[in-house]
Amino acid sequence: AVSVTWDDAARYMNWLSKKDGLPPAYREKDGKMVAVHPIMTGYRLPTEAEWVFAARYEGGHRPTDKPLKYPWGGKMPPPINSGNYADDTASGQLPVIIRGYSDGYLFAAPVGKYPPNKAGLFDLGGNVAEWIHDYYDVYTSSGNEVHRDPTGPETGNLHVVRGASWHHWSITQLRLSYRDYTLKPRNDIGFRIGRYATETPK
Repeated sequence: AVSVTWDDAARYMNWLSKKDGLPPAYREKDGKMVAVHPIMTGYRLPTEAEWVFAARYEGGHRPTDKPLKYPWGGKMPPPINSGNYADDTASGQLPVIIRGYSDGYLFAAPVGKYPPNKAGLFDLGGNVAEWIHDYYDVYTSSGNEVHRDPTGPETGNLHVVRGASWHHWSITQLRLSYRDYTLKPRNDIGFRIGRYATETPK
């Protein structure tokens, strides 16, 4: 689904949680959805840290000193069948494209059309960008301090968007380190479902 607001994605997560008897991860405050703290075990959008771990480190299948630069590897341009980006198919529709690359889709492709990463996750780069659980903030170096499973600031106005989409073409936008933010829905932003794993009773 694309062209949905962050709030609509959060409401959908709460609907899923209620359906499965899980505590909701979001609550409504003054007509807007906000995260419950601490994070509950219900369905929610992935945190930025989770998204980075899944995309750049392929869910633990890559060493921490060798994160992926692009979804397909370390160099431009993307190889054939590596994802849905601003390609030759979009010539004339988008202002700039990746010349010589063709994914066959003008806009979003069917989910799972391209190979998954080593963690088995599809479309972490390309197709549509993704709403993230966290509020957007500019991070500065904190020396040697290590943050374990950070969940971003507790308040803010803008939400993080991660991952490239069918609209992106530049070296900066296609990198897995690229961070975007917005308040408004776009036809190249969707969302992914996440939640904390819980132990199954024995």
